[in-house]
Amino acid sequence: MILVGPQLAENIGMSARAMMNCGLSELRLVSPREDHLSAKAVSASSNAEEILYNAKVYASTKEAIADLNYVYAATARHRDQIKSIYNADTAALEMNKIMSKGNTCGIMFGCERTGLSNVDVSLADAIINIPLNPKHSSLNLSQAVLIIGYEFYKTQIDKPEVHLEMNGTTLATKDKVIKFVEHFEELLENCGNYKVGDKREKMFINLQNIFTRNRLTEQELNSLYGAIKYISRQN
Repeated sequence: MILVGPQLAENIGMSARAMMNCGLSELRLVSPREDHLSAKAVSASSNAEEILYNAKVYASTKEAIADLNYVYAATARHRDQIKSIYNADTAALEMNKIMSKGNTCGIMFGCERTGLSNVDVSLADAIINIPLNPKHSSLNLSQAVLIIGYEFYKTQIDKPEVHLEMNGTTLATKDKVIKFVEHFEELLENCGNYKVGDKREKMFINLQNIFTRNRLTEQELNSLYGAIKYISRQN
């Protein structure tokens, strides 16, 4: 990640934090206005200070990208230049392909006030644009680093499947769920529509559906039993 002319130490620190979140470690700074090792920067990095300590500082953008094979400019404006424009996710996939062949990539971010200059953008192979609400598309520097960094991070990991977190309990068996519904039905014997024969079956089916389709756990069944027991006592 290459921050060109960053103004605030806090933003450098927060960018380092965003990088650490996404498993990125190499930070390059071009003529930062404030000290990237100041207390403000280190505090804002939130335990990602090793990235700050290992950051390299350059006098110009050309020097910062000299050893890289591919460079992307993160900007919302193409500056009337002929460039391929990627979304963050498509750019991440492209970079992953490039790096798998042994090439190096860098992403340039401009300063907080004006972004990248036309000259800086002209040094890039392509542009990364993050499409946002056109009425308010401005991002904090570290936010831009995080979004693009995260998209790249997703290309490096196996995405976790959707799963049910059990927190130490287990799913209740159908037998236990059915017995609970039957117990509930007994308590409803003389209540409202349950006394009306033609409505009773439909109400029972609705109740059974509520409890069978929601994958109740042993812990949840015990809680329901406890709540019903308490309500019964109150009445």
